[in-house]
Amino acid sequence: MILANAFCLLFFLDETLRSLASPSSLQGPELHGWRPPVDCVRANELCAAESNCSSRYRTLRQCLAGRDRNTMLANKECQAALEVLQESPLYDCRCKRGMKKELQCLQIYWSIHLGLTEGEEFYEASPYEPATSRLSDIFRLASIFSGTGADPAVSARSNHCLDAAKACNLNDNCKKLRSSYISICNREVSPAEPCNRRRCHKALRQFFDRVPREYTYRMLFCSCQDQACAERRRQTILPSCSYEDKEKPNCLDLRGVCRADHLCRSRLADFHANCRASYQTLTSCPADNYQACLGSYAGMIGFDMTPNYVDASPTGIVVSPWCSCRGSGNMEEECEKFLRDFTENPCLRNAIQAFGNGTDVNLSPKNPSFQATQAPRVEKTPSLPDDLSDSTSLGTSIITTCTSIQEQGLKANNSKELSMCFTELTTNIIPGSNKVIKPNSGPCRARPSAALTAVPFLMLKLAL
Repeated sequence: MILANAFCLLFFLDETLRSLASPSSLQGPELHGWRPPVDCVRANELCAAESNCSSRYRTLRQCLAGRDRNTMLANKECQAALEVLQESPLYDCRCKRGMKKELQCLQIYWSIHLGLTEGEEFYEASPYEPATSRLSDIFRLASIFSGTGADPAVSARSNHCLDAAKACNLNDNCKKLRSSYISICNREVSPAEPCNRRRCHKALRQFFDRVPREYTYRMLFCSCQDQACAERRRQTILPSCSYEDKEKPNCLDLRGVCRADHLCRSRLADFHANCRASYQTLTSCPADNYQACLGSYAGMIGFDMTPNYVDASPTGIVVSPWCSCRGSGNMEEECEKFLRDFTENPCLRNAIQAFGNGTDVNLSPKNPSFQATQAPRVEKTPSLPDDLSDSTSLGTSIITTCTSIQEQGLKANNSKELSMCFTELTTNIIPGSNKVIKPNSGPCRARPSAALTAVPFLMLKLAL
């Protein structure tokens, strides 16, 4: 009996040491099957240096030319090329917004991923690297200028959007690029053409891409107490040229025009990835990251899908692209769903309100009475409290969110929330990424911490 127990103990210790040394023990980027992404321009260079990858990539581009996915996959050579490229750096590559070769990078990304999708997807994965930083410093700066914590009477009389424009004029780069887009967007081309929309859009993109966010965000997301301030906020992007038109196109048609352009398609996909309302977070934003949502929203300005405030209401924040769902036919439900991602989006609304109030999100709020918008179709969302500060830990976001939900007694979707919390409290997040690995979903070994805890009990049993 003693020999049998000794054998079991030695075998158990051997397995424990193997699991500690195993690359599959969730030690960061070495996780099996996961590769740290590189930008697509660099991935293309790596592929070009390898003859097999280079030839397969050329084959795939020829396969995608003028063919739909089903026709392409019916060709064995095309299918083989796609399978080879899925194992190359091109498959996991991403791009950075505003990078030097952004358009080239996006063209490479979509040349691979358009062949992987089955038809027209409602939500597409973002080709951009995920935003990992937050806006704490900018939120604090916004709180100073918005009057948070100051005399409410003084703050109510202030026009924060006007103050934001004045601050822009004190910065040479902001003043120069703002003056440029104002001049271009207000320049009449002919009596029938009040402005050159294409040039106006380009000037707006340069402004939002090249001017620091502490200036652009203050102009775009300033908080307002009266209609005059809200109208100035609405006029920030010169909507008569950049936004409005004689008639509103159908939203699905507008989406189709946007997806025909690699840049516009990428910015729209990034907006959906970072602003899509989530039931699993306290703020309704993916990973409770306001920065990512605000950045994705600003990134769409200057394209066919340019969004803007629909009216000059100082309190009811509603934004939308210039489109409607008239004439959708049997696609009306899909059209309405697409439009609601702008007009009734609690993540976007909470992010704009939080920035205007100068309050970033903390996943363990001090104020237990805070009620963030949870469902994506809530008519009115309260502002976030002023004493919330930054949280930079992505790995603990879901756990803290679930703890907050349980402590505060949030009632919305009670059974669903609790089941999601139970599931996600038993997951691991790969360092440096947003990928979540469930412990029971792969060929992982027993957790070393649990194994080492059991060793003393086995030693005691052996001694007996």
